[in-house]
Amino acid sequence: MPVPKALRREGEPECPHGKFEPLSSFFRRTPPPNPADLPLYTSFGVGVGRSWFVDGVQVLQTTNGWTDVDKQCSLGDMVWPRPALYWEGDERTDKVPDALSALDLEDAWNGGNSLRLTLSGLGSTAEDAFFRCVWLPVQSLIITPNLSYEARVVYKIDPGAELELDFGLSVKLLSDNTLHAVQVIPISADPSDLSGGWTSLSIEFELPTDHRDDVLAAIGLVIGFAAEDPTEAYKFSLLLGQMTVFPTSPRTISPQQPRLLWADFESTPSSDAIDRFSGVLSWEVAASFTPLTNVTITSPEDPNPAWLLDPSDTWFPTFLYFNIYIQTRTSNGVVSAPETAIFIGTTGLNGHPRMFFVDPKVIPEEISQAEGVRFLVQGVTNHGEVLKWDQCVFVDLGYNS
Repeated sequence: MPVPKALRREGEPECPHGKFEPLSSFFRRTPPPNPADLPLYTSFGVGVGRSWFVDGVQVLQTTNGWTDVDKQCSLGDMVWPRPALYWEGDERTDKVPDALSALDLEDAWNGGNSLRLTLSGLGSTAEDAFFRCVWLPVQSLIITPNLSYEARVVYKIDPGAELELDFGLSVKLLSDNTLHAVQVIPISADPSDLSGGWTSLSIEFELPTDHRDDVLAAIGLVIGFAAEDPTEAYKFSLLLGQMTVFPTSPRTISPQQPRLLWADFESTPSSDAIDRFSGVLSWEVAASFTPLTNVTITSPEDPNPAWLLDPSDTWFPTFLYFNIYIQTRTSNGVVSAPETAIFIGTTGLNGHPRMFFVDPKVIPEEISQAEGVRFLVQGVTNHGEVLKWDQCVFVDLGYNS
């Protein structure tokens, strides 16, 4: 925030340290690990909240809130204490828009909150002011030259903006030790519309250079805005719900799909009827490959494999956490569609990646009296993908199941 000039007391000397600076300016920027070694995932979560969202749908609303340090993510190290904007693609001399960053606990894509970015500025009388474009860096990262990466961002535009807005995802270098620019290729021509009013953008990018060392870069948004009357002041906000960066999968290997393999439930012995659904829920993860329809085997000794597998150590899917749901099950085995299941929690709080302790307190009151239930487990990968229900697993409890 702007710091007002402080009046010196009588006889007090002039401060030799210069003007006030943000606390962050005294620390060296430390980006996360190279996404080639550890994929970058952030939902801008702070590990606390009042709600929980899955793919833009609110599945939990609490009165007292929740706390889970496992759900903390990067908050975007380049937007605090406030974002630094730059004009994009021209030599404008106008003052760049002002920008503010804040955490929004009322709406999210995955998790308990999102990152709100608000841009505002004065009008302009320049001849080309009807359309202006800015670069807004969000997160620093380390990239390896000549290695292809894939990046995805999920965002939402706040309603009420009296501007025509256009968004692009981009990566730019922060280092001065290379003269090359990052090559950015959009994966799809148009943004993908998602549930809850959210939109996704995906790109592939690569730094084509002979530089041997990793390079510091920034991933962020290119925002274009047009106004009917460019001389009027403007203001608009957007929410960032998720950002991911990971190496591009080689085109020559067979694509695999993450999935859950099985689930089991071990009840906790208790004489209390209210505790009959308490116990330990466990499961296992797997990867599946698409069925082959044109396999040609020339002989039993044919050395050509049916699937071309990724030989790297990171081919097997990795999960960030798992969402747990519950729903009633009738005596004849009838269960509603999984979309109607009630969210009861996530893994991570107890440190076990594929285990969830079902406490009677998390069972909804309308289900606590049921004779039979079904627990459903839904995985969230380190690429930010929430598994579809046909990739998930369930286990039934009650009615001699």
